[in-house]
Amino acid sequence: MTERTFSILKPDATRRNLTGQINAVIEAAGLRIVAQKRIHLTDAQAKKFYEVHKDRPFYGELVGQMTAEPVVVQVLEGENAVAAYRDVMGATNPKDAADGTIRKLFALSIGENSVHGSDSQDNAAIEIAQFFTDAEIVG
Repeated sequence: MTERTFSILKPDATRRNLTGQINAVIEAAGLRIVAQKRIHLTDAQAKKFYEVHKDRPFYGELVGQMTAEPVVVQVLEGENAVAAYRDVMGATNPKDAADGTIRKLFALSIGENSVHGSDSQDNAAIEIAQFFTDAEIVG
């Protein structure tokens, strides 16, 4: 089933100018980038986005990391896009990620793991709506 998912290329990836290389891995996996923009997350945007983690000890550090430098937000489209993107991202810990996955190729650590991807269709819809209008998705 064709669906959409949300992606963030995190500050550790944009700082190292990896947007094009990561996009190539995404596209090689059969996913289509139907919306993309480079933004600098505000504190309020990052807090809202990561609100699910607000009671976790790493929340403040996560918000700080995500607002420190620009990110690239994306909408990806393809067959079973949520699962397909999670597969191409690889395990959160790059040491555990499969060869050829984004995190194996580009992540620096568990914390600087280069990408975020939605974990369900429901969350994908919520995350996409936080950053894109329907008019900006031009797939």
